[in-house]
Amino acid sequence: MPQSAVGVLVKRDSWSLIYRLMKENAADKWQNYATGFALLMVVSGATALSAYIMRDVINEIFVDRREDMVIYIALAVTIIFGVKGAAAYGSSIILARAGNAIVARLQRRLFDAILSQDLAYYQSSQLGNVLIRFQNGVQGARAAIETLVLSIGRDVFSLIGLVAVMVVQDPFMSLLSLVIGPPAVLGVMHLMRQVKKVAQSEFASLGRIMGLVKETFLGVKVVKSFRLEGYLTGEMDSAVAAVERLQNRMARINSLTIPLMETLGGLAIATVILYGGSSVISGRSDPGALFSFITALLLAYEPARRLARFNVQFQQSMIGVTMVYEILDRAEGETEREDGPALGLTEGRIDFDSVVFSYGSAPALNSLNISFPAKKVTALVGPSGGGKSTIIALITRLWNPTSGRILIDGTDIRHVSARSLRESVSLVTQDSFLFEGSIRENLRMGNLAATDEQIVAAAKAAHAHGFILEQPNGYDTEVGEGGSRLSGGQRQRIAIARAMLADAPILLLDEATSALDSVSESKVQAALEQLMEGRTTVVIAHRLSTIRNASMIHVIDQGRCVESGAHDDLLNKAGLYAHLYQVQFSVQS
Repeated sequence: MPQSAVGVLVKRDSWSLIYRLMKENAADKWQNYATGFALLMVVSGATALSAYIMRDVINEIFVDRREDMVIYIALAVTIIFGVKGAAAYGSSIILARAGNAIVARLQRRLFDAILSQDLAYYQSSQLGNVLIRFQNGVQGARAAIETLVLSIGRDVFSLIGLVAVMVVQDPFMSLLSLVIGPPAVLGVMHLMRQVKKVAQSEFASLGRIMGLVKETFLGVKVVKSFRLEGYLTGEMDSAVAAVERLQNRMARINSLTIPLMETLGGLAIATVILYGGSSVISGRSDPGALFSFITALLLAYEPARRLARFNVQFQQSMIGVTMVYEILDRAEGETEREDGPALGLTEGRIDFDSVVFSYGSAPALNSLNISFPAKKVTALVGPSGGGKSTIIALITRLWNPTSGRILIDGTDIRHVSARSLRESVSLVTQDSFLFEGSIRENLRMGNLAATDEQIVAAAKAAHAHGFILEQPNGYDTEVGEGGSRLSGGQRQRIAIARAMLADAPILLLDEATSALDSVSESKVQAALEQLMEGRTTVVIAHRLSTIRNASMIHVIDQGRCVESGAHDDLLNKAGLYAHLYQVQFSVQS
């Protein structure tokens, strides 16, 4: 049975994966595992001794009635079980600490791996699926290691020690009782084939549940507005039912080992009683040996049963390990060299040189050639879906061009570190995302070294100071997940103040005032004009009145620049810009 548990039942690919897991995450914890393993062997030895001493209990006390041996045997039993309890406690604490360290390290590695991915990964991945890897996946890694250590250090050696006691007491009875091994191995191997598929499906269904909860929180306004409660309830019912069904199936698979081992164990004990009882009656064996043998056999039952279930549980845990490494082994989306040169920004001129970019098969930019003069305001206008926001994303290297080059002061931005590039750029988008935390913490995201005085000054410049002071805790007010406790206009002004704190030489504004009312917009526009002074600024705005004073306006349509020039010049051309301007003002009037 020990050989089957650690050899026959564990697949070769599982061994290689567990070896990699240990090497990469637990190598520096080898002393913890070695100590825990040694303590588990003490537990195993004490278990075997507790069975062996039963021979003396029966023969010395009950058969020979030696009163002088009672106290010694009682003392020995006390010591054996005391040592066993202390060793079990020590191993539990040591293994728990080592397991917690592995979980923490894997979660850090997973987070770093996810941060290194590009936008394509985020757009193609389900949030619930990623979250389930952070929780269940890393816990599966811990469980796999602990299951292996416990199975070998406690169960295998306990079984070896107890079998040794049985052999010492009666070799022939030991041979009879061990015939349960092969049938148990065959039964468990049959169950193994069902485990992996069920566990994978269970992880996927759990990810769906977490995704639904996350979507409900983030999209609660849409849910309420479109009366989607019934639909989402149905989706959740379906996902929960799927997990319940899979967990019931997994429980059935795990539990099938119980009747298997109970039946085989009962047969072994019955055989021992028949043979051993007749041996004692006929005088071929003493009662102590029989009782010691039966005690060892009964004590061996529990580790044998755990070993019979070992691979079912181990393979279930290894699904989590596999899911974790699917992310860790994924190539970095942002192929930035750690030693990449810093962007040597001097003036801040930006040039698009024959830039082509596609989202999948649909082209977003077609051989785009445009320039953004240094320290000037350049506006991007055009119909929705024309490629304006894509241009902003390419400047920050959230995406890389399919072909062509993007140059800043003549340097291809793909040849510099993304960190140095983004340190030179401040971005305010129409989706003003805030992190969960206080208003002060969100403002400091623009400049982690900013003082409280600088934070207040930036808030005042963005016309956010007034509404911040009206909040229950002022600058220390919690904004909620994604800024849900603030209005859209309030979130936008905090985002603008955050960009002001960054104080970068290149400023990108993607519909930065879209969430503001006309009064707030006029105030923030004045603040933005002050911020834009002396900076290379790229502005996207559908309200053309806000960009009429831009030094240069590029009209983007279907991924191409169809017109360029100042506001008055473009109106005189009577082209697409003039048409958009006339349509917008005719609608407003």
